[in-house]
Amino acid sequence: MAILKRPAAVLDAGHGHATAAQHRQSPSCCKRSRASIGSTDDYEKVACLGKGGFGVVHRMRHRVTKKNVAVKFLSSPDDTDVVKDLEQEARFLEACDGNPYVVGFEGLVCDPATGDTVGLVMEYVEASSLRSLLSDMRDDPPLPESTVCDFMWKLLTGADKMHEHDRHIVHRDIKPANILVGKNLELLKICDLGLAMFMADWPPYNRAGTTSYMAPEMILGKKDYDMLVDTWSIGCVFAELLTGKTLFKGYLEDDDEDETKNDIRQLWSIFCVLGMPDERTWPEFKSLPLTADVLKRLPAGCKHSRLRYLFPEDKLSEEGFQVLQGLLTCNPDERLTAADALKHPWFDAPSSAAAAAAAAAKVDSLSFSKKKAPRIKFIPPAMPRNAAQRV
Repeated sequence: MAILKRPAAVLDAGHGHATAAQHRQSPSCCKRSRASIGSTDDYEKVACLGKGGFGVVHRMRHRVTKKNVAVKFLSSPDDTDVVKDLEQEARFLEACDGNPYVVGFEGLVCDPATGDTVGLVMEYVEASSLRSLLSDMRDDPPLPESTVCDFMWKLLTGADKMHEHDRHIVHRDIKPANILVGKNLELLKICDLGLAMFMADWPPYNRAGTTSYMAPEMILGKKDYDMLVDTWSIGCVFAELLTGKTLFKGYLEDDDEDETKNDIRQLWSIFCVLGMPDERTWPEFKSLPLTADVLKRLPAGCKHSRLRYLFPEDKLSEEGFQVLQGLLTCNPDERLTAADALKHPWFDAPSSAAAAAAAAAKVDSLSFSKKKAPRIKFIPPAMPRNAAQRV
């Protein structure tokens, strides 16, 4: 199945991808919207936050209100598909309005001369991506488990609010590059909803996201996956917080070989850590579209999980490990939802920072759940040599 690369909204986000069919229900162009449209003339540039394949992100200030915002400008504003991607991302961001752990949506801006959409206006967050932070910390001691617990509570709460939306938003590309973090990990904002979907739209659902954080059922071609693909990705982030390294990295982004071979490598990296699924651990495994081909190519072995070996008790408590293990479960029917994970005893005695965040979120969640969605406003181990040859 051919995969189209999509440039990420976060500058160091790496490569996410989605099939062309993903855009079959793209939202209408802002020109057809009945809402008012903001103009680029309403803002003045303050600083360039960075550049990427999609274009450039500027920190800008509204000329009247003096409010700082982050504006993502398109490099190809004449490309209809790119504009639709931007407008689709805007709709998901607005649907998350009220979620304290998702970057805020401010509107869309258009070129005053043509009226064409050219930029997405978002909350300005004085923070860097978790990917950058982990890179900067690679020579530092591991994060304390209490800090990781606070962080995971916020990340799971943000995801749970998306999943509990009345149309059930699935992000599909949660990874360190798409999580903004502030000092001491106290501030957390999920960003880049360009590959998100509503589960209210009926399947089949297409493959989307970044392979190193992609749930095995999606890699194996399951067409009716659900929000549990997000909790798998969150489990991958959890592991990375503890080690500073990507847990499952069999996929070679720059490899010029076919996608199937890369998928085999990625699944091998997963199964070497968690064990090869069977009819007992994952009854649906052998019936998924790509499993038969995968089993022909994968070497035998890897029957048992090595996850606890990689995360011993001196690195992660038993209660913390239960959450990690529950998120990183190959069978989605046995995987923890964000809501169930948050009920785990690991979160029963959070630090004062997490407790304060929990109290604020409880108040906020009341208004978030009852608020009507407004219309958009516009202003691991290497594969053995002989196995690699078989692939």
